[in-house]
Amino acid sequence: MDSYRDCVAVVIKHMNSCDLTQEYQARLFVEQQRFPFPVEDHSTNEELAIGYVLIGNGLYDEAVKHFSLLLQEAIETFKEALKLKSDFIDAHKSLAQAYRELGDFDSAMESFQKALMLNQNHLQSLQLRGMMLYHHGSLKDAIGNFKRCLQLEPYNEVCQYMKGLSHVAMGQFYEGIKAQTKVMLNDPLLGQKASSEYLKVKYLREYSRYLHSHLDIPVAEYNVDQDLPGNFKNHWAKNLPFLIEDYEEQPGLQPHIKDVLPQDFESYSPEVQKLICTADHLGSLMQYNTSGFLPNLRIQRAMGMATIEVMQAMQRTWSNSKVRVNGKTRQLQWRDMFDIAVKWRRIADPDQPVLWLDQMPARSLSRGFNNHINLIRGQIINIRYMEYFGSILNFIKERILVYHGAYNPRGLQDVKQALENVNKVEDLLPIMKQFNSKTRDGFTVNSKVPSTKDPGKEYDGFTITITGDRVGNMLFSVETQTTEERTQQYQSEIEALYKDLTAKGKALMLSSELGDADAVCNLILSLVYYFCNLMPLSRGSSIVAYSVVMGALMASGKEVVGRIPSGKVQSKLHKQVCFSLLNKPKWFLVDFEAMTTPSLDRFSKTTKSWMNLKSLPSWYQNLPSVAETFQFSRTMIEVLNTDSSTHCPKKS
Repeated sequence: MDSYRDCVAVVIKHMNSCDLTQEYQARLFVEQQRFPFPVEDHSTNEELAIGYVLIGNGLYDEAVKHFSLLLQEAIETFKEALKLKSDFIDAHKSLAQAYRELGDFDSAMESFQKALMLNQNHLQSLQLRGMMLYHHGSLKDAIGNFKRCLQLEPYNEVCQYMKGLSHVAMGQFYEGIKAQTKVMLNDPLLGQKASSEYLKVKYLREYSRYLHSHLDIPVAEYNVDQDLPGNFKNHWAKNLPFLIEDYEEQPGLQPHIKDVLPQDFESYSPEVQKLICTADHLGSLMQYNTSGFLPNLRIQRAMGMATIEVMQAMQRTWSNSKVRVNGKTRQLQWRDMFDIAVKWRRIADPDQPVLWLDQMPARSLSRGFNNHINLIRGQIINIRYMEYFGSILNFIKERILVYHGAYNPRGLQDVKQALENVNKVEDLLPIMKQFNSKTRDGFTVNSKVPSTKDPGKEYDGFTITITGDRVGNMLFSVETQTTEERTQQYQSEIEALYKDLTAKGKALMLSSELGDADAVCNLILSLVYYFCNLMPLSRGSSIVAYSVVMGALMASGKEVVGRIPSGKVQSKLHKQVCFSLLNKPKWFLVDFEAMTTPSLDRFSKTTKSWMNLKSLPSWYQNLPSVAETFQFSRTMIEVLNTDSSTHCPKKS
């Protein structure tokens, strides 16, 4: 324990000091054993040491990311530091960030509060707490933190951007766009790299103007994907600099269009109050109770509303009624069903471009539009997807054996034997280099998705990429490429399933046979299976898909009672343990489950096993129409702003 205390003292001593490179400092730390929890493996010690060097240089947030798999140990380290020095403000702040990375909102708030009790003007704590509050859906509280931050540092771009974003999300466009303009005017100096806030702010300001001009137009009368210029959408979704030729700006703020006003829960009728509470409950069922996912109450309510609206729209369709979509009255199509969820996801957080990729400019589609997820990048491990590493590893092994069976049948047994000893992703690279001369710095593996419409046919799924030459210098990622051809293949599959779903849904309205309900359930899950593998949205495909699943099932008379299986990272210190890959996920991510499950039947069976479907209570049929109650962007924002915490019953 004495050596541990000495180490923490070293961490404190090195605050905001060293000018040496992080790697060189880390080597010194390793050689001199000047960090806690040293182990026998040298590369593991280097990784740990780099984390403590980041702490020593005051880069606490980078340290938290570096310890993504070791967050629990990082938390213990900060706690030990606080035992030695209870007024160590940066340790309180970093502890809060560690909890925030784990998705533990209450513990993070407690640590931020302790930091600010020591110094109410601690800028980073105000900034980070404000950002966490925004991503928790507590926008009003977030604005208070950003205002205080800007009083202390008027040119803080992060606080200015987030203040503008929070105001716009709440429908306070005048204050929001004023803050956004201040960020825009803060041009980087010659040779200075532009901040991410500076790069994003013009997109946000233009979208804010668009939102403002459409506040009082019925949402069913316009289409965001068709209205916004193609190049604007393309650049925004790809997070490119705002360099768009011949771009015509959105109209400025119109004085006759007033900001969204606060709405009290009691101002709604009892029926609408019940609708709000029901949406809150349904939204909470979609929350991933998994390390790395911070609960967002605003998005939960939005997607709960989407679920109920999908249910109501599907029931109308199955009863041969028409709906109002994009200024036309017609039968609901599959895209309209998903668009209900898209509009709610989009209005809940204007910072994220939730756009249909097939509505991008033809030039962009012809080149392919990638949805990219880094699982491991250098020292950073994405803990959200960690428990899927095992199933992906097994899939890669299978594809390698298929490849060698076709192109190197004589050496197949040697490859098979070598792969049996592989239980970590990084061990695949040397084996591939040994048995395949074409493998130099890395390799890719493609998944296939079986067709239901044309048995025996397969579509391109996602691409797995592994590059690098050693632990700590590796990229392990998955991506889907949205080309025009691939999109048409998946959409033809979805259209066929939706047509079948509509026919069976209409039959179900006239029948009470259990088999009919099961058939409808399987069709709904099949449709979402292809939607998730297509990944047709720039953001939010997973929660959009799951809200449609829940809503369509409710339309068929089934209520989802079960929660998405949860899991929390049980982190280990030793690198060999950290990188060990499990064979079966302990938690469930809807989109990733669909992408990594080669069989549609297996996906449906797994999903139904935890959904715990029950008969839908009859009172759902008496809920007010979501589409009619909240037919404007203004009324949608109003209900998302409304505090129901003291009014809605808590459900387990």
